Amino acid sequence: MNVAIKDPQTDKIAPARLGVIDCDIHPNMKAKGDITRYLSERWKKHYESYGNHIKQAYTGSMAYPRMSPDTARGDAWPPNGGPPGSDLDFMRKQHLDLYGIEWGVMNPLSPTGQGEQNDELSAAMAFACNEDQLERWNRREPRLKASVVIPYENAELSVKEIRKRAGDRRFAHVLFLSRTSELLGKRRYWPIFEAAVEAGLPIGVHVFGSSGRPMSNTGWPSFYIEEITEHSASLAASVASLIVEGVFERYPELKIVLIEAGFAWIPSLGWRLDQNWKRMKDEVPHLRKAPSEYLREHFWVSTQPMEEAEEPDHVIDVMEWIGWDKILFASDYPHWDFDDPFLALPPSLSEERRNKIYSGNAKALYRFD
Repeated sequence: MNVAIKDPQTDKIAPARLGVIDCDIHPNMKAKGDITRYLSERWKKHYESYGNHIKQAYTGSMAYPRMSPDTARGDAWPPNGGPPGSDLDFMRKQHLDLYGIEWGVMNPLSPTGQGEQNDELSAAMAFACNEDQLERWNRREPRLKASVVIPYENAELSVKEIRKRAGDRRFAHVLFLSRTSELLGKRRYWPIFEAAVEAGLPIGVHVFGSSGRPMSNTGWPSFYIEEITEHSASLAASVASLIVEGVFERYPELKIVLIEAGFAWIPSLGWRLDQNWKRMKDEVPHLRKAPSEYLREHFWVSTQPMEEAEEPDHVIDVMEWIGWDKILFASDYPHWDFDDPFLALPPSLSEERRNKIYSGNAKALYRFD
């Protein structure tokens, strides 16, 4: 597919050889109650009467006020009404067609039932969210691939939803949010990993979530800037857990995509784990190789939000450590910290590496065709 790409140095539009695969697009519903059209009568009545009850320390609002309404770009509000990300025609005009998006992976954030206190309602809402992705989005725009939203705090119900979607090429990965009730390597989540491997689907872990606990180890921060900065710290704990608990020894074909967490922290996590593992191998005899080897083999990262170093070559060094085949382009459309595909990647990258990040790596991982 030929697409138009702007050269940031000349400001000219030129055709590119490959389209862009955007691994983080956030669809939205026009109204929160729209999810009820896909709920059974029992859960529709429950939702309309009682709403949902997510696990967080605050009620009636987000834990932290966002820096922009609906966490969105100011220009992302559809002219015909509705919140950002709720109008397909406007999304086509502002994003899909403008940037030549060949494929996009939808990662719904709310309402999805993830983090819901009631497991059965969580499962019903996850099913409804999956149906909404197919009916309102993929059916009308096949470039948009769905995520298998699951009630991840209940493994049995999650496995049921994964098996329901297994073999359906409209789905790209199984979606977790990063703030789970326990670290992701704990055995309560292993049946989900097994089902994902059986279905041939990667696991996507997107930041945020509602575990009822703060993302820090010592309490709730005061500001939103702290919350978004600490995404990487909270996710690093689960990455370490997945490795050290032996998840990849049990499921060697498991693939994990870290979405919207940055990636400059990953090499230092690998170095620290390796240093400690060399001294304490006897504590974790089930690990047959250094932790950093599992990290490089089983994890993919999204580009958004890419850290910006004082020395640009430092970012290139980090990307080199992670692996040029493990980096996926993501825009985070329509959120306020959206990354413009024309400008997001370091200008020093070769055409080969640029093409891998824009599309080649995602095609290989998700087997898009």
